[in-house]
Amino acid sequence: MGKNQHVVPYGGKWAVRPEKSDRVGSVHRIQSAAINIGEKRAKAEKSELIIHNRHGKIRDKDSYGADPCPPKDKKY
Repeated sequence: MGKNQHVVPYGGKWAVRPEKSDRVGSVHRIQSAAINIGEKRAKAEKSELIIHNRHGKIRDKDSYGADPCPPKDKKY
C-alpha cells in the first residue's frame, strides 16, 4: 500500500498532500478539484483518500487499496 493522500486547506485554497510529507503535491482553487486529483493518486497508490474540512478536521475517507478490515457501515 502506498502513501495516503490528504485533501487539506492551504492558504485559502485546497491542497493534496501525501501522508507524512511537509510538502503539498498540488494546490487547487476549489475542494472538488483537489478531491478529484487526490482520488486519482490514491487509486494509483492503492491507498486512502482523507478529506479534511476547512478547519482541518477529517470529514470523509475513501479506501482504494486492499483493505483487510472493510468498514461495516455503508456511505452510499
